[in-house]
Amino acid sequence: MPVSARLLAAAVTTAACLGATALPAAAAPQSDAVVSRGVTVPDFYTPPADLPGANGTLIRSEPLPLALSLPGLDGPLPGTATRLMYKSTDSGGGPVAVTGAYIEPSAAWKGSGARPLVAVAPGTMGQGDQCAASLGLEHPLLVNDQTLSVGYEDLAIYRLLARGIAVVVTDYAGLGATDRLHTYVNRVDEGHAVLDAVRAARSLPGTSLTSASRVALFGYSQGGGATAAAAELQPSYAPDVTLAGTSAGAPPANLTEVSKAIDGSELAGALGWSVNGFLQSDPALKPIVAAHLNTAGEAALKDLSTMCVGDALLSYGYARSTKWTSDGRSLSDIIDAEPRLKSFLNEQRIGTMKPASPVRVVTGTSDNLVPHAQARRLAVDWCAKGANVTYKPVVLASLGSALINHFTPLLTDQGDAIDWLTDRLDGKAVVSNCVTMPLQP
Repeated sequence: MPVSARLLAAAVTTAACLGATALPAAAAPQSDAVVSRGVTVPDFYTPPADLPGANGTLIRSEPLPLALSLPGLDGPLPGTATRLMYKSTDSGGGPVAVTGAYIEPSAAWKGSGARPLVAVAPGTMGQGDQCAASLGLEHPLLVNDQTLSVGYEDLAIYRLLARGIAVVVTDYAGLGATDRLHTYVNRVDEGHAVLDAVRAARSLPGTSLTSASRVALFGYSQGGGATAAAAELQPSYAPDVTLAGTSAGAPPANLTEVSKAIDGSELAGALGWSVNGFLQSDPALKPIVAAHLNTAGEAALKDLSTMCVGDALLSYGYARSTKWTSDGRSLSDIIDAEPRLKSFLNEQRIGTMKPASPVRVVTGTSDNLVPHAQARRLAVDWCAKGANVTYKPVVLASLGSALINHFTPLLTDQGDAIDWLTDRLDGKAVVSNCVTMPLQP
């Protein structure tokens, strides 16, 4: 079976295990509705013209039906979900509306103190609004003849809820919210969105959260980069959000290295999402990029701008960016030769600031999609700054596929990551293992 077919089968199997139903596109949308690849995006996701001033301010909320929900003595299991829209600030300093979801668990918190909160930063979902993680809670498998979206983050969310930990998940800027394009792997946009999700959850009425509730962050891949960025930005951007700990799995800390690695891989479409996001963040870069794209490149960027990860795997798996440029150079080579583009990419580097709270960095030693070396370097950089770092290399043999090499540690380490976060939320101290970094792969 070819890799794309295996991936499609795995996606369908995963969603089926979550109790999902494959849904067709919504029929007969109203003329003013936003439709992305045949999926009508709920009106909730269209931001108002005017946004509040304070970051984390709740703009609107509504009940969110979970796809997998069972009756329980103390309410539906695993909990009761609320769709959120809240205000954040983008990397240009402008206001932005971000969507997400809060889930109040039915299970009791058995640790010390008040019920804690974990902000989950999703891994790569795509760039179309129909790919948003909050929609994935409602429809873990969304498929029609134009798109395929799998809510794979639901597994980690449900595992946290089972421990009595409240969860808030962010959709990031422009993913779900229909007013702009998702700024994929923009560290500032993502870090702000994660921290402001915490603020929004704490202001939501009717929850069991209190001012004493401890807070932690969890993410892998794109989510690992987002939580890593949030941990760095927290002291300056959100001093009111004290963090008990941050789990950053397979973080794309150095986009220069990541861009080279994903070019020609199963997830080559992520290059298009990155470029699209950069142009959304800094429109002044548009003429520079346009000067290097051929017709195929322009079409690919436009096509990918509405795709989910399933679509990109099937349509752009193993694509090479040399086919998208006018002179046959790769996008990485062009970025390296253009000072403005190179500078923008360097500004996305994570590891230049010291997190004020404990951080756990996980990376698979065979990960050649979000390369192991650059993730390990993040831990080294933080250690050099005196941060409290728990570094965890997941030693696995290469499984042939870069995508599988990347996602296998997510599955094998997820339980340990949640255990580590639970201990931090329970008030247990942790000692950095930076001293052993020279001995760790």
